[in-house]
Amino acid sequence: MGEVDPAFIQDAEDRPKLSIIKAEDIPLIDLSPLNAPDSISDPKAIEGVVREIDNACKNWGFFQVINHGVPLDKREKIEIVARKCFAQSLEEKRKIRRDEKCAVGYYDTEHTKNVRDWKEVFDFLVEEPTLVPTSNEPGDKEETEWFNQWPENPPEFREVFEEYSQEVEKLALKLMGLIALSLGLPEDRFKSYFKDQTSVIRLNHYPPCPSPQLALGVGRHKDSGALTVLAQDEVGGLEVKRKTDGDWIRVKPTPNAYIINVGDIIQVWSNDKYESVEHRVMVNSEKARFSVPFFLNPAHYTQVKPLEELTSKQNPAKYTPFSWGKYLTRRMLSNFKKLKAENIQIHNFRVSE
Repeated sequence: MGEVDPAFIQDAEDRPKLSIIKAEDIPLIDLSPLNAPDSISDPKAIEGVVREIDNACKNWGFFQVINHGVPLDKREKIEIVARKCFAQSLEEKRKIRRDEKCAVGYYDTEHTKNVRDWKEVFDFLVEEPTLVPTSNEPGDKEETEWFNQWPENPPEFREVFEEYSQEVEKLALKLMGLIALSLGLPEDRFKSYFKDQTSVIRLNHYPPCPSPQLALGVGRHKDSGALTVLAQDEVGGLEVKRKTDGDWIRVKPTPNAYIINVGDIIQVWSNDKYESVEHRVMVNSEKARFSVPFFLNPAHYTQVKPLEELTSKQNPAKYTPFSWGKYLTRRMLSNFKKLKAENIQIHNFRVSE
């Protein structure tokens, strides 16, 4: 990736400003009260964590967690194998290139809002095989199985990936329990949705970019799933759109923290109490950046709709139900062709006032 190809150039209003507003104020939440050796940890301390999560989800849609229970060595190992994977030749990486038949693997031509992202990725399923609808046609009941395409090198990749995946999944589900409590629901309210999860772990590599003022690693977008648990390196580049004023705020890397954000599904389940927030990734001209997001997604047969407990006559459902699997397959297809219109979004299911 040398000079910037026009395919990467953002529309004028979306181009990044290179002056940075640092986000000292994205909430940082300490999860150590949950890791007490006896499971009967201090209820007051847990209540405090739940309150912090409620405030973060309402005011930001984003927060960072520390003392989260994911062993540091597992995280370091996945970061090392990710760097090894990306250091291989393009020919080697493209041996597991993803396409319309196999939606996971290597990819270097992803588009966000129809502009190409300055990055390359490897996507891997958390559950193998993952069951999804064969097509996004509403009447088509046929299912298909997706399998991972594992790289030949480094040889330890699969084992490292699976060990890391188990740990970060535990954290994601623990956070879903805290979010349930923060909504006034039982801690296990969301558990059944993830039995046949369609979750994905992505390895991202953002190479140095000669014109960081024109391109973005990922253009502005919201995450379509339930929850994202992101490990980012010390380079940083993630920016979050602040709800109060619409400014883009840079998330400062905190060593060994995870950055958590609410996805579209939680926005619908909570009937807009918690909002999925736009974010993007800046690139820079000197340093490559690596990150590893875990996208927690429910089973494909989930009908996504506002939870009955959170709706009432005074607060009726703001969305009509939709099939997560159909939504997912439709969005995945957009990765392989430039769409004439904007990709499907949750606002397509919003009940008109």
